[in-house]
Amino acid sequence: MCGSKGFNDACCPSGQIFQEQICGNFYGGTDGETDVSVWQAPVGDFFEGTFEIFNSASSPGDATGTVNPGGVTVGPVPPGFSIARTVLNPTDFTITAPAGVNGKFCITLYKRVLA
Repeated sequence: MCGSKGFNDACCPSGQIFQEQICGNFYGGTDGETDVSVWQAPVGDFFEGTFEIFNSASSPGDATGTVNPGGVTVGPVPPGFSIARTVLNPTDFTITAPAGVNGKFCITLYKRVLA
């Protein structure tokens, strides 16, 4: 058995780490503040993720992101700026934007897969 005393650990390769990147646009809508769910995954799918919001310089206000579990906040992000946060074991990402606020988001996810 791999890892047992006297056996070669070469028969049990270590896990591979895969990186996945998701990017897209968000819009605050036309009537007041809007919550936009931009990503979801089952618990345990990813061990880490970096979540970034780019708020357009033409936006009339701030955008804010929330990553769960734990309600980790990304921002508030003022117009013309970007902010990123790294979160362990992420499961979802929501962007809250007032009317007229728009920009881009990028998510970089890390997953360990056994070979």
